Amino acid sequence: MPNRIGALQTDRFTRIPVEAIIGAAVALALPRRPRLVVAVLSGVALGAMTILNVLDMGFWQYLGRAFNLVLDWELLPDAQSYVEDSMGRAVAIGASVGAVVLVVLVLTLMALAMVRLSNLLARNKQVATRATLVATTVWVLCSALSLQIAGVPIASDRTAGAVAIQARRVHDTLRDEAAFQKIAKVDKFGNTPPSQLLPDLRGKDMIFTFIESYGRSAIEDPVEAPGVDKTLDVRTKALAKAGFHAKSGWLTSATYGGSSWLGHSTTMSGLWISNQQRYRTLMASDHLSLTEAFKKTGDWDTVGIMPGVQKSWPESKFYGLDTYRNAFQMGYKGPKFSWSTMPDQYALEQFQKLEHSKKRAKPLMSLVILTSSHQPWAPIPKMVPWNQLGDGSIFKGIQKAGKKPSDIITSSPKSQAEYGKSVQYSVTALTQWLERYGNDNTVLVFLGDHQPIARVSGNHASRDVPISIVAKDPKVLDKIADWNWTDGLRPAHNAPVWKMSAFRDKFLTAYGSTPHPKKG
Repeated sequence: MPNRIGALQTDRFTRIPVEAIIGAAVALALPRRPRLVVAVLSGVALGAMTILNVLDMGFWQYLGRAFNLVLDWELLPDAQSYVEDSMGRAVAIGASVGAVVLVVLVLTLMALAMVRLSNLLARNKQVATRATLVATTVWVLCSALSLQIAGVPIASDRTAGAVAIQARRVHDTLRDEAAFQKIAKVDKFGNTPPSQLLPDLRGKDMIFTFIESYGRSAIEDPVEAPGVDKTLDVRTKALAKAGFHAKSGWLTSATYGGSSWLGHSTTMSGLWISNQQRYRTLMASDHLSLTEAFKKTGDWDTVGIMPGVQKSWPESKFYGLDTYRNAFQMGYKGPKFSWSTMPDQYALEQFQKLEHSKKRAKPLMSLVILTSSHQPWAPIPKMVPWNQLGDGSIFKGIQKAGKKPSDIITSSPKSQAEYGKSVQYSVTALTQWLERYGNDNTVLVFLGDHQPIARVSGNHASRDVPISIVAKDPKVLDKIADWNWTDGLRPAHNAPVWKMSAFRDKFLTAYGSTPHPKKG
């Protein structure tokens, strides 16, 4: 059985598995009791491999990578929560119960099937022995001659190979955990004095914003790009009219399709945070985040706007936030839009009312995580007059009239179209907010956290996301002139592409920070 949905083709099941031949030989050689024990264990093992293949299919489809036996179990509750938010509690409970029942059935039935097969072999030992020898001869010939059907080798060792891959993945994960602990202790700016951090941004009102699933596909895919590119061009002109100018480039995200927190932490830490273990290690470390650098200077108040956070968020300490507001601390009385707890426009307006408009002794550094472009992209909010947002009740009619996740979730073209609309909405809400509330000292950095899932971005999409820096003060953009980024909100196809982990050090350096390395 293959481990990717796209590989579920008939020719994958016309092969001769060497593991079956070896299993038959072992069953024929063993006495009854050992044979039954081996049959049960091998059946359970085959069932476990089948389950891992199914998990791999899901992870490749949604996160662009295989399932990690060591790290990824804790993501399953998040998947259950996503299903509940998108499809309803009943569907989520049904799916969870169904998954448990299916796992038990696969393991049990596979073990019983192996016992039955071993008994058949034992009862027909002479015929089975000859058949096993013939199968062995055929397998060896097919392997030696590299015989194939539709490009797929007839002689297969897929299961043994899959076991070896899983074992190597576990070994590499454990080794990476130890190695990364050492890497995280090294920091180019770890010992930089506060006075030498970001001197060229003193007095600026800094806003770092992540737009959910805002990837390169939104700007370059033939289905999504026309609408998104038009929105970016229109908003570039509108901002220019208000006195703002922008430069844009590309970053290669450490994640794909989901696990947004890996993209956030990679950007802010300057380290490649590509899995949950690295994330946990980073959050427990004193490695300097870009946002913490602002707090460390003592010249900024720091705040987080987290409409997607619905429980305690200890990560705020790593990000250097004096305070943060979660989904329940922004007074929203409107409906959820699938996973997204509130429309981006409302979250931004509450950011303005509760934090950004306050009179302060210091400028503000804000970390804002927007959620309206989160899958399943149905229903999608629409822009409403800013002075009519109120407590968000105005969105009830919009949410009710919108598409349901079940309307688009099984259709790639429909998902692509709705994804593009969601990005247009998020970009419009953010840039309108800037146009409405920004001033001469406002500097906005906004980017995507990762590409959307393969159903939208395709099976061979890059992991690139757009990033833009917007400001009124020309000196701010002059500092990054040597980055060769594209003017405006839409990065050119050939604009520079950096690893997302490179951004922190490039940003700190561009705005005058002096390296004082910490070496662990």
